[in-house]
Amino acid sequence: MSSSELTAGRHSRSPGDAGFNIQTPRVPTFLSLSLRKLRQFGFVSLLILAWQYISGVWLPAVDATLVTLLPPPSAVALAARDLIVSGELPAHLWASLQRELIAFAFALAAIPLGIAMGWWKWVNEQIDPLIETLRPIPPIAWIPLSILWFGIGDAQNQFIIFLGIFFPILINTVTGVKGIETNLIRAAQSLGASQWHILTRVVLRAALPQILTGIRVGFGFGWMALVAAELVGASSGLGFLINDARSVLRTDIILVGMLTIGFTGFLIDTLVRKLARRLLPWSLAATR
Repeated sequence: MSSSELTAGRHSRSPGDAGFNIQTPRVPTFLSLSLRKLRQFGFVSLLILAWQYISGVWLPAVDATLVTLLPPPSAVALAARDLIVSGELPAHLWASLQRELIAFAFALAAIPLGIAMGWWKWVNEQIDPLIETLRPIPPIAWIPLSILWFGIGDAQNQFIIFLGIFFPILINTVTGVKGIETNLIRAAQSLGASQWHILTRVVLRAALPQILTGIRVGFGFGWMALVAAELVGASSGLGFLINDARSVLRTDIILVGMLTIGFTGFLIDTLVRKLARRLLPWSLAATR
């Protein structure tokens, strides 16, 4: 048999013959995607079922009055529905979000300050002792003084939230600037870049992943500080809703407020992470 016949024989084999291992790509179906999503929430579902059993079956058998301390998820869901239908929960949520966003806008001043502290040593030497003295003070400790300064209202709440957001952004910005590779600075200087161009085009962009991390952490701290401030000095907001429900022993409404805080914080964190992935596709920290 000639070599040409052998070659023709090899190419004439069908895909089903031995020696061929062709794997068709598996296209995920709607069912497999749904099962994957359900698997992600499997542990949470088990916790909700256990909560429903303890509050709906076990506690009434022990003492019916204990149900008021820990209502079942079904009762919490009904309370959430009533608050949403009446418009009370969206109104309190929007009031809290407004305070958070306004305080965040003021807290962005930490970015240029952090760049200056990280870039110029003399600025860091002058400001760092003050920052490190004020930073360990929790925002809650400022509440009595903020009430004396601003009274009870939005300004007082925004000041407490500002303190919660400002320091994480500042510290991460300083860390990001100080962590820039010196080769990047030297390369820009060798190309004749001015001090301003180095700060805006090299330093700021190189420190941006760390700055976004500070924003992400700051939003979380600000959200926690907001609730603490509203518990004491506010006439609206999720913290006010929780405190008002406590005064009338409505634990179901308290849990609705707590879960709303948790879900909103989760959504804010997810939004910041998606923004980081879009702005910094080259950064490993942003894509995680």
